[in-house]
Amino acid sequence: MPPAVRFGVNYTPSEGWFHHWLDFDLDSVRADLDAIAALGLDHIRVFPLWPYFQPNRTLIRPRAVEQLVRLVDAAGERGLDVNVDGLQGHLSSFDFLPAWTRTWHRRNLFTDPRTVEGQADYLRALATALAGRSNFLGLTVGNEVNQFSAGPHPDPDRADTDAIDAWLERMLAACEQGAPGRMHLHAEYDATWYQDDMPFTPAQAARLGAVTAVHSWVFNGTAQRHGRSAVPTEHHAAYLIELSKAWAEDPHRPVWLQEVGAPAPLIPAAHAAAFAAATVTNALDCPDLWGITWWCSHDVSRSLADFPELEYGLGLFTNDRRPKDIARVLADAARAPRPAPDARTTALVVPADPARRSRCAPGGPVFDAFFALVADGARPTTVLDTRADDKDHLAARSITDVVTPDQVLPTPQGGPRS
Repeated sequence: MPPAVRFGVNYTPSEGWFHHWLDFDLDSVRADLDAIAALGLDHIRVFPLWPYFQPNRTLIRPRAVEQLVRLVDAAGERGLDVNVDGLQGHLSSFDFLPAWTRTWHRRNLFTDPRTVEGQADYLRALATALAGRSNFLGLTVGNEVNQFSAGPHPDPDRADTDAIDAWLERMLAACEQGAPGRMHLHAEYDATWYQDDMPFTPAQAARLGAVTAVHSWVFNGTAQRHGRSAVPTEHHAAYLIELSKAWAEDPHRPVWLQEVGAPAPLIPAAHAAAFAAATVTNALDCPDLWGITWWCSHDVSRSLADFPELEYGLGLFTNDRRPKDIARVLADAARAPRPAPDARTTALVVPADPARRSRCAPGGPVFDAFFALVADGARPTTVLDTRADDKDHLAARSITDVVTPDQVLPTPQGGPRS
């Protein structure tokens, strides 16, 4: 048997959501973790809220860090490994940025030297505190921090790709300094793969850090265009996994499906388990998959105001820790042995130029061609246009056939494209 694909969940506390750090209750956390462990999952991803942990650039609160360590220890007692996100950042439509980066102290998150130094100090401190824990997987630099760097954010911290390169390398180096040899990475939402003017690029995602992380959400136009059970909707996570491989230098670089969920009403609650089963099955058909981490563990309490409606019902568990049908889907998948998937030998050509990456987005020709191939029974992957004739690269990835979107998609009149 190959190394097992990891199965886990993004931990959303049942009491207080991520505001639980303000009133940290280890007994409540333990009860949540007991429920997660009972499913047979093997890891969680946790989210210290950055302003609560580093309210001043030179103050990283010792008690907050101690609480994080206690949470990691409690997870370890239940057989759960832990990945910790650092810069929160952005969660469930809310921004959590320290006061020393905003308004009267407005500083660019990615280019201001003092801000960058403060962020590096914070990540290094978290990593150092957790370095001795055997169940600590590593740090994710932050949750979808790319959303701060461009539209549609209402107040973005603009930076070019070179500046983002430098920022990512500095943040990852700080993680490594604090906890050498752990699985440190960065993670962005899908604008990295789809949005032409996003300074966080596919190449950064697929080459910097220990693994490539993808976040798959079908409310990005996929489910709206195609419906809840269509091929593109049920294979969207697999598409992102395979799309990421076009930019990787390592032909077998691991990819982590770090976030995927069933957002209502596009995926109705009654259909969530079926969507999860299809999504997991299709993702597991991707070679070099490190793991699947569902969003999220527990529903958001209805006592908390102003969340988008979909956020209240994304959990594997209700707010009072009762498992839903979707939890049983993840539990069954986590326990099932499976052979390694075969190599994907057909590659669809994608543009290497990040200014043309919208061709890969929902409605773009790469997106449509990929799913036309899937609907015909193929198992495609992707290759950059700059590597489509590189025999060594293709051989290293076991690719035997290369096709372009024009060769796959019909013209509007129904004939082949030239």
